[in-house]
Amino acid sequence: MSVRLSREKINYLSREILNLMFKDDNVEFLDEPNEIRLSIVRSIERELKLYEQLEQKAIQKIESQKKGIKEGSREWEILFRKYYHEELSKLSKIFD
Repeated sequence: MSVRLSREKINYLSREILNLMFKDDNVEFLDEPNEIRLSIVRSIERELKLYEQLEQKAIQKIESQKKGIKEGSREWEILFRKYYHEELSKLSKIFD
């Protein structure tokens, strides 16, 4: 279920973001471009890890059901989406 990005894809995305920032006259750079790019890489990695943790919480909720629900079944998919969105909603309330 989770989105996995290769190191190459993350590096590509970080370069693209940095290039967009260079094109914006309103952006002032206070650090070297490579340091900024590395910061973007770390941000992407943290974000992906966060979504992975939300997925794990949703899976744990499914697994805690008394009724055994087979992974990949329609019921499992529905519950996964429900629990994942619940966890995502909790997270968004924290940052509001």
